[in-house]
Amino acid sequence: MARQELLAGVRLTPVQMLRALRDEPGLVGLFGDWFDGDAVIGFRPLRVLGEDEDPFAALDARPPQEHGPAEDGSPGDDSGPACGGGWIGYLGYQLARRLERLPAAPPRPARLPDHHLGYYDHVLRHRAADGAWVLEWLPGADPARVAAARELALAAPDAPREPVPYRCGPFTADASAAAHAAAVTAVLGHIRDGDVFQTNICRGLEAGFEGDPLDLFCAGHETLSPRFAAFLRLPTGAVASLSPELFLRRTGRTVLTSPIKGTAPATSDPAALHASAKNRAENVMIVDLMRNDLSRACVPGSVRAPAAPRVEPHTGVHHLVADVQGQLLPGLGDGSLLRATFPPGSCTGAPKIRAMEIINALEPAAREVYTGAIGRAGPDGLVLNVAIRTFEFTGDRARLGVGGGIVADSDPADETHETLVKAVPLLDAVGAVLGEDLRQDWDGHRPATGLDLLPALPVLPPVRGEGVFTTLLVREGAPVDLDAHLERLGGSCRTCYGSALPPGVHGEVMDRASGLPGPHRLRITAVPAPEGALTVTVTATPLPPEPVPPWRLVPVRLPGGLGEHKWADRRVLAHEPVPGLWSRSCDPLLVDADGTLLETGRANVFVVVDGAVLTPPADGRILPGVVRARVLAALRAAGADVRERPVRWEELARATEVFVTNSVAGVHPVGAVDGVGRWEPGPVLRALGPLLG
Repeated sequence: MARQELLAGVRLTPVQMLRALRDEPGLVGLFGDWFDGDAVIGFRPLRVLGEDEDPFAALDARPPQEHGPAEDGSPGDDSGPACGGGWIGYLGYQLARRLERLPAAPPRPARLPDHHLGYYDHVLRHRAADGAWVLEWLPGADPARVAAARELALAAPDAPREPVPYRCGPFTADASAAAHAAAVTAVLGHIRDGDVFQTNICRGLEAGFEGDPLDLFCAGHETLSPRFAAFLRLPTGAVASLSPELFLRRTGRTVLTSPIKGTAPATSDPAALHASAKNRAENVMIVDLMRNDLSRACVPGSVRAPAAPRVEPHTGVHHLVADVQGQLLPGLGDGSLLRATFPPGSCTGAPKIRAMEIINALEPAAREVYTGAIGRAGPDGLVLNVAIRTFEFTGDRARLGVGGGIVADSDPADETHETLVKAVPLLDAVGAVLGEDLRQDWDGHRPATGLDLLPALPVLPPVRGEGVFTTLLVREGAPVDLDAHLERLGGSCRTCYGSALPPGVHGEVMDRASGLPGPHRLRITAVPAPEGALTVTVTATPLPPEPVPPWRLVPVRLPGGLGEHKWADRRVLAHEPVPGLWSRSCDPLLVDADGTLLETGRANVFVVVDGAVLTPPADGRILPGVVRARVLAALRAAGADVRERPVRWEELARATEVFVTNSVAGVHPVGAVDGVGRWEPGPVLRALGPLLG
């Protein structure tokens, strides 16, 4: 039985822990519904299976422990269920060639190993119930390895855990819209001829990538919270899976698969998807296929599909999801179960082998990890996702496969568009975009939305010579958060001008604020001088006594945002949709070209969606506000579900509460966003008053 030890004092989110351990060899993370909502992170595997080894045989064999039962001197804690480790990694789609006789695959675009499995004798587990971190290890684990993992985990709160910028170029497709529609048409011919009932046809999207794939994974996970997210660091690249689909879960001898088949945009009526004959046909065929596959490894008569398919919301779409269950035959292991069921039937078709032959004949490039499986196998069970919604990284390229099931009444144009319906929310979540050809395909198939009609502000580079500034509140002669403001302003001065703030600025501000009655707005401006030094001026303005009503925000487009420095050049905000619109209680809401919210003209934005407090990340497009930082710290200390991640335009309409933060207004309610909705001050805003003191 695996052992576990509570790591007292370690209070990081799974994403923060993953970033703190980013340089550890063999880093893996499983976030979502793998382990009752708990997250598991592994690193420094005991061994990695060789490319020439049989992964199915390895999953059937005894664990590769190198040490006998030993204790490490730690107290241990067996009070709760522990996973402890096991094999973690992926089984790529091309492993199907080891199980079935198939024709040659099309060219491989960026070859990854057919499989990658590491054996982890210890892992870190984040308990969703109480936010605690637990170190878990398997019987026989080397005490020295366990101790080293403990030291790393305890040091993680002091390690860098901020996101590192990355860049993902525009995605292009290896098959044009016309070519993909032609492949769908060819499948329809096979179906009419009685050759197959259904075949899953995909195309690959690819883009240049600079940075660490881990940060793309973290951005995608924080934005989408997919059910079966996984990050794998490989010797030759990385895999970032944001999959919604369970392939296999074995608990004891009970096996469950939950195939997804049937898709509609998230903006559509879920009831229409459930009633769709075409989508129900897709789902029923794959349920029958999975029943057949499980029957090859399960007790006769034990395989059941206990309920009709259900509609579930997922990343930018609704899906039809079904369950199939069975009891694994005595004496069979996980490798035997996978030999009977791999690759996942929801991504091949029916009959399975003929569908895979057609896939090899029609798809322009061979699948790699995509439509294989990712997950973990250990003494206590097996859980694998279907590797869809999955980014694969090799060299300086990122690849994303997208596809769909083709049945007799499929429409080639609609099926081609469905690939983008699946891709676009993923790209939005990670800050990527479609290339020009794909963007034209996307725009040409969908109706215009309110987002498309927003007025655009001109993109004006700031006049750097006008300097940078910060604004803060003075209350009865006392500047609020002065040190934090000077630290941020000084950082901008060093980055933009290569000069530090003069040493006397703090005293000058204190002198200027001293004796100011009531509330004042105080502005500190630093302007570069010809000789390279900085000229600093400090001004103060009394605030009107009248209370400010909840803000009205007017959405406008500003590609790239205002940036992370508070430039004195604010010409871009002088462009008002209606002259005289901007006021103490009316501000522009800046929206990036990709449809993600940024900030207002003078405040950071927070929205509450499905109980989570969301705010755009400080990723270089927005000013990292001083009050914003205080609010984030207060909410986290109070145990709130708060996430710094891209906030999509469509999420704003689902918000139950919206508020802004800046150093003069503090935390202030938003009463309305033009064209989106209206709100009353909510419980999060009311709770922040006491939390911020």
